[in-house]
Amino acid sequence: MDNRTEVREFLVSRRAKISPEQVGLPAGTKRRVPGLRRSEVASLAGVSIEYYSKLERGAIAGVSPGVLNAIARALQLDDAERAHLFDLARAAEGSGALMRPRRRTARQWSVRPSLQWTLDAVTQGPAFVRNGRMDLLAANRLARAFYADVYADPQRPANIARFTFLDEKAHRFYPEWDLAADVCVAILRTEAGRDPHDKDLHDLVGELSTRSGEFRERWGAHNVRHHGTGAKTFRHHIVGDLTLAYEGLEMAAEPGLTLTIYTAEPGSPSEDALRLLASWAASKEADADTQAAFTD
Repeated sequence: MDNRTEVREFLVSRRAKISPEQVGLPAGTKRRVPGLRRSEVASLAGVSIEYYSKLERGAIAGVSPGVLNAIARALQLDDAERAHLFDLARAAEGSGALMRPRRRTARQWSVRPSLQWTLDAVTQGPAFVRNGRMDLLAANRLARAFYADVYADPQRPANIARFTFLDEKAHRFYPEWDLAADVCVAILRTEAGRDPHDKDLHDLVGELSTRSGEFRERWGAHNVRHHGTGAKTFRHHIVGDLTLAYEGLEMAAEPGLTLTIYTAEPGSPSEDALRLLASWAASKEADADTQAAFTD
C-alpha cells in the first residue's frame, strides 16, 4: 500500500465529511465538491494553504505532532481517526517498525497452552483471539460452535472478513449485515495504517477487492475504528437470534492480538440460546471423540 496515496485519500475523505456549518463557516453557493475546501482546513488548523496542500498530496513525513493534532481538530477526527493519521505519519517516516513491537503473522504464531486454558475456562460465552486481519487464531469450544460457518471454510486460518464478504451464509449470520461489513472493513483499514507492510493483509485486501464490490466500495471510504466494546445481533443456524455484548481486550503479551469475549444479558433469551449452543457443541465434540475411538 502506497503511503502517499493512503494519506491523500484519507485526508480528502475526512475533509469531504465536514460541512462548513459544522465548523461555523458560511456554506456559500459555489461549492463544487462536498465538505470543506483545502483553504478552510488550513485556516482552521493554523497552517498555510500551501503547507496543507503539500500534506494532502501525501508528503506527511516529518510533520510535528502539534501540526497533526491541529489537522485532526480541524477535521473533527475521532480517536480512531486521529490514531490512524499518526500511524500514517509514522509509516511515512519509516519509524513505525521501530516504535512498535513486530507483529507475528498467523503462520508464525501458535497458541500457548496457558492461553488455551484461559479461553477454555470461559464457559458462558464465546471467547477467541484474533489479529487485525480478522484471522481467528484461538478459541474456546463455544466460540468454535458460534463461528461454525466461519470454520467451515477449509482455508486456514479461519477469517471473519473473508466469511463476511465471500460467503452467502454471512447475510443470515449477521441480520444487520451492512453494519457488520462496515465494522469489518474499518478494522482492516485501521490495521493497514498500523502495519502497512503486512503482506498477509495486502493479500487479503487484494482478494476481497477482486471478489467483492461491497468490499471495494467500503475500502475506498477510508473509515477506521477502535472496536473495543458494544453489542451485536446474530442469527445462528442452530440456536436462532442472539443479542450479545462484547469486550475486546488488547493482549499485552501478544502485541497486535485481541482477546474478545461475547456474553448475554443474564436471564435473557440470548443467554438461553448460548446454553443451548454450548450443549450442542459438547454433543458434537462427544460424537467426534466416539467416532475417533472407533476409527482407532
